[in-house]
Amino acid sequence: MATTITLTGAGGQIGYALLFRIAAGDMLGPDEPVRLRLLEIPQGLRAAEGAALELQDGAFELLEHVEVTDDPAVGFDGANLALLVGARPRGPGMERGDLLAANAGIFGPQGSAIAAHAASDVRVTVVGNPANTNALIAASAADGVPAERFSALTRLDENRARAQLALALDAPVASIRGVTIWGNHSATQFPDISRASVDGEPVAERLAQRVGDVRAWLEGTFIPRVARRGAEIIDVRGSSSVASAANATIDHVRDWTGGTDRRHGPDGWTSAGVVSHGEYGVPEGLVSSFPVRAIDGDWRIVEGWEPDAPARARMSASIAELAEERDAVRRLGVL
Repeated sequence: MATTITLTGAGGQIGYALLFRIAAGDMLGPDEPVRLRLLEIPQGLRAAEGAALELQDGAFELLEHVEVTDDPAVGFDGANLALLVGARPRGPGMERGDLLAANAGIFGPQGSAIAAHAASDVRVTVVGNPANTNALIAASAADGVPAERFSALTRLDENRARAQLALALDAPVASIRGVTIWGNHSATQFPDISRASVDGEPVAERLAQRVGDVRAWLEGTFIPRVARRGAEIIDVRGSSSVASAANATIDHVRDWTGGTDRRHGPDGWTSAGVVSHGEYGVPEGLVSSFPVRAIDGDWRIVEGWEPDAPARARMSASIAELAEERDAVRRLGVL
């Protein structure tokens, strides 16, 4: 039986970059047929319909059906996977509270529609920013769907961090393992290399040979660049990240559905924004990025680490921002 995948914001650039890779089997594998539901707002329907025509012309053998709609009840009907890509971007002069209010009006109804119409095994990946809090909003509105079925994309941050380490070490990116993103998908995020390795050796030891003062390089170069990479890309190309965001979404869902052990080994992990149950002092209910393993289709937070004082300070700052976003949404009467 084919997997039904609902993609919101399907007429946008990230959606467009995702669709053809999903149809080609990059997300679920070369033997898994898929059915695509492209959910858009009325203004985006024509773009989504054009993408659907191109999907037909691609003659993808795994693609059984494509449907375009602006009705969430139709869009999420029977969905096994929901990729919530469409979101309201921050406009000129828009305050954070305005942004949260606008997205609450999007992700709350989507969460309700998922609860009412999606398959019982639905898993939801939130890509649209602010991703962590949008995931919290959607999960809170999805009555009867376990909050653990919702996750926010922080794999893009992890991929960026691995790539920067590979450049600094003049090493293949495939040799970099164990980078962790903590907290919010924002400029406060903390890319943690304390357990990262390169070819099985601690990254910090190899870095010392290349950059000298590792702490200074991390604080002055690495952490700021990873956190601000999205802004850097906007400055350079005049538009936000598209292909890299789509690629990270593919990575995230592939690990979630297929298990992290396939790509990261039985003791390996990746990063994802998942609901907290109090791990590492993160307030219960917040959607925060943690080190996670995917086992039998469920994200499981890797526990037992002891972050040092500088790491704790950075984690705390990002968690505080998430709490502020949650409280702002609460004042809107959404949660």
